[in-house]
Amino acid sequence: MDELLEKLEPWRSMNDVCEYLGITRDTALAWICKKGMPGVKIGRIWKFKISEIDWWMRVGEKEKAPQKQVFRLGELFCGPGGIAYGALQAHSSDGNISIEHAWANDYDEDTCETYRKNICPDTPKSVLCCDVRNLDIKKLGKIDAFCYGFPCNSFSSVGEHKGFENEKFGQLYWYGIEVLKQHRPKWFIAENVSGIRSAGSGDFDVILNDMREAGYKLCVNLYKAEEYGIPQTRHRVIIVGIRNDISVEYKIPDPAIYATCDISSQTALANIPTDAPNAEMRRLSPDVTRRLSYIMPGENIWQAEERLGDAFPEELKIRTKTKISQIYRKLDPKKPAYTVTAAGGGGTFMYHWTNRELSNRERARLQTFPDDFEFVGNYSSVRKQIGMAVPCKLSEIVITAVLNCFAGIEYPSVKANLEE
Repeated sequence: MDELLEKLEPWRSMNDVCEYLGITRDTALAWICKKGMPGVKIGRIWKFKISEIDWWMRVGEKEKAPQKQVFRLGELFCGPGGIAYGALQAHSSDGNISIEHAWANDYDEDTCETYRKNICPDTPKSVLCCDVRNLDIKKLGKIDAFCYGFPCNSFSSVGEHKGFENEKFGQLYWYGIEVLKQHRPKWFIAENVSGIRSAGSGDFDVILNDMREAGYKLCVNLYKAEEYGIPQTRHRVIIVGIRNDISVEYKIPDPAIYATCDISSQTALANIPTDAPNAEMRRLSPDVTRRLSYIMPGENIWQAEERLGDAFPEELKIRTKTKISQIYRKLDPKKPAYTVTAAGGGGTFMYHWTNRELSNRERARLQTFPDDFEFVGNYSSVRKQIGMAVPCKLSEIVITAVLNCFAGIEYPSVKANLEE
């Protein structure tokens, strides 16, 4: 092209410019009318100076550059902000599509204060703290995206597992359906425990059908957090829905991308700043400390009793009919942690491979919250918030994939492992 320019006169024709920039005459004329590019029209012929070619190229590049797009996100059952924090970190790979907070709802005051403090400190009133059954869904602000992890109490394999029969929690998913019908976001994400698949009598199929009837095509997948670089064996069903009139198809990110990540508990809990919030340690009773001293890293109390036999002190044994695997279970420093839970009595608090309980900051690390993410409330409230949250990194991975789909960007993917 430089040789071509050297052969031309100081003034270039329209054809020369079009050839140089690889555009049509119609495009060139449209840019002239729109941008007012300097040039001289002699009769019906446009002529352009050599010095103006670079100007033209800058105009052309600006004209061809993709427009930035921001999806406004609404949330029900928002929790402390695990989904939201991940969403705000997510961008399409070309940097042109991102997320901003619009509104959120939860019923717990501490949880809402945590969300306000970390996600939207400049717009605290955008977090509506009330029972979702008292929320006026029609009056919620405009959104392009919607996320909700509807309560899992009725679906958890360690909970009631009654599905819709649990009148208090079982049908709260429906308020998300109302958001889809009223506000028609371009896409949504719904998250729940793996036990939702078998709860009740066909409850999961009912939920999926309601989502489809609201006007969305679904991609349903069981995500194993530890396969996505998260230091915790946390398995959750995530449903991604894209509005039927939008020609975008969501694809599951390939977990093989994260195969080399160090997800050991030892690495996850290393180097927590001394001034990090929510890092206080609970004092354990002498009996609990002594009990832990008999348990090896990675073991629970039942395994320790079986290994030691009569050498395990009788007074430290647990007398229960049901042997839950996480009771007085220590982390294995070389493996990812077991699932961080929100509540529970003695022996359920998660334990370090040494003889102590985890701090809330350590639980937050396992949930991939950053160290400056400050939870509001007392110790048990913070523990509950952390355990109920979606890991920030998992949210970021899934939502980044959604944004790349809307941007038309290909990425390594796998087939969904659950059928609709």
